[in-house]
Amino acid sequence: MPIPEINNWEHFRDDDIMLRHSAIQAEEAMKVPFIGDKARKPLILIVLEPISSLAVEYQLGSPILLEKIKVLAAQFTAIRRTRGDGNCFFRSFMFAYLDHILESQDRPEVDRITVNVEQCRKTLLSLGHAEFTFEDCFALFLEQLESVVPRCEIPISHDELVERSRDQSTSDYVVMFFRFITSGEIRKRSEFYEPFIHGLTNMSVEQFCKSSVEPMGEESDHVHITALSDALGIPIRIVYLDRSCDDKGHVSVNHHDFSPLATDSTKANACCSEAHKPFITLLYRPGHYDILYPK
Repeated sequence: MPIPEINNWEHFRDDDIMLRHSAIQAEEAMKVPFIGDKARKPLILIVLEPISSLAVEYQLGSPILLEKIKVLAAQFTAIRRTRGDGNCFFRSFMFAYLDHILESQDRPEVDRITVNVEQCRKTLLSLGHAEFTFEDCFALFLEQLESVVPRCEIPISHDELVERSRDQSTSDYVVMFFRFITSGEIRKRSEFYEPFIHGLTNMSVEQFCKSSVEPMGEESDHVHITALSDALGIPIRIVYLDRSCDDKGHVSVNHHDFSPLATDSTKANACCSEAHKPFITLLYRPGHYDILYPK
């Protein structure tokens, strides 16, 4: 599993700013909707904002970060904030994926992901999970998926998708669905993930899944992202806002694409590079993910 060198923690030196952000996130998390508005309204931390709004948070920080925000502004139209409650990666992924399907009305993708979800269900059963522990989460995700591209009815509106994603019961159940999927994939391929998990935590694969993947509120890292991408066959791009630069001091914004394992269906589409191009782009800052909208 490739772990990009750009994610180098020694580059994060704006200690006061980062600590202040952590304190603000902890205090404000419960005030922030799970998913922010799309309209650009002057509401703090709950709207889809222009990328330049990030500069306000780093005015007293590193000039490198401010330069990178300018680079981001040239590549992306806006950022959609998500609540910093430990579930931000899964919640960002949830909304970005459903929003993409709603906009594209990609019925073949819905059919493909439904097959993958069924395979994930069988994986969990084979690993000893009782179906009653996850069946409601699976059913709710498939219901949300069907609502954005129904076979015979009118799809829900974008505003309704936002409201559903903000509803705690609905949103948390879908997050739990993704956590189950991720845990099942890691445990299924435990020999692959074990060295990375040991390097990060000194836990066994089983312990890691039970303590760091399945529980709500546990933050996500490269292991989680790789497993979710592989399980569902969905490529994900993570853009990093950090203080890295090259030996000459040149600033660029780094990203890493998590490409799912090749399956029979992806091999069949291998001639089409667009099939492997990420349509979900998330911005990562230490401990938090938000959604980015490319130009």
